[in-house]
Amino acid sequence: MSSPAPDTPTPTWTPSPAEPLAHQVLAALAQHRIATTSQLRRMLRPDGTRQLMSRALNRLRSDGFVDCTVLPDANRTRTHAWYLTQEGSRLTRDLPVLRGRPPYPIASTTAASLKTPHTLAVVRTHLAFAEDARRLGHEHGPWDWTPEVSHSIGEGERLVTDALMYYTAVESEHRRKLRAFVEVDRSTMSSERLAAKLIEYARLLQYEAQPVGRRRRTAAGPAWLRWYPVFPRVLFVLTGASRARLENRMSDLQAMVAHHPLVAALAREARLGAAVLADLEQHGPAQAVWIPLAGGEPRPWTDL
Repeated sequence: MSSPAPDTPTPTWTPSPAEPLAHQVLAALAQHRIATTSQLRRMLRPDGTRQLMSRALNRLRSDGFVDCTVLPDANRTRTHAWYLTQEGSRLTRDLPVLRGRPPYPIASTTAASLKTPHTLAVVRTHLAFAEDARRLGHEHGPWDWTPEVSHSIGEGERLVTDALMYYTAVESEHRRKLRAFVEVDRSTMSSERLAAKLIEYARLLQYEAQPVGRRRRTAAGPAWLRWYPVFPRVLFVLTGASRARLENRMSDLQAMVAHHPLVAALAREARLGAAVLADLEQHGPAQAVWIPLAGGEPRPWTDL
């Protein structure tokens, strides 16, 4: 989709400083679940100091709205991962930016520690896109990245994607509104299970909701059309292993596209790609670091 762009695009990556930082921190933790002090600064105040963010977090902790867990670090530095308390979750329930997204409180530091590694990898992926967007004058901010979006795929089963991304690429006189399902893989599951995730996306592409009761079935089309004008890209972001092992996992994703008929049909309708998280952070997602799962040379994610 494209529409005329204003002569001078105004990037919306950075939240307005007119809104209190404490409110933005609460909203960001409600949206992203868990984030470190550094991640919150890069997300909300990229030009601010670490001390500014630390003061805001410590005040919120004193008020009982947030808490943190300390991450293990080989360098013996103390890295705090922050999350909402029950009271903080209650406070953010009616925030406009979270409309339709119930807050996600974490009951204890033990629960936080179990979720932290994967959740922080998802936030790292978001920040790679957000910082690239800011540099390019595109639009992608904290509220354009929604973790754990769920869709029915029939037979009582659901597809839960790690994140749904909204991104507006400002190109000359046009604005391209892009969407992507993002899967962040830390190499903790088998390569076969990772590749099987593509079957779930193929089922979502074809799934049509059944009518309730005895009403005659109408040609309503696929259920995903209720939320998306076109089927979103499916992007796999890999980390947590050697380069050789990550490349093998990408090869297995490509093999699933080549050999599974439903996934092959998905590849004809949707853009599918995979990249290494370290490459996104070093070079930016807009560079040719994405491997098309249907075959071809590496390219930017927008050109898959």
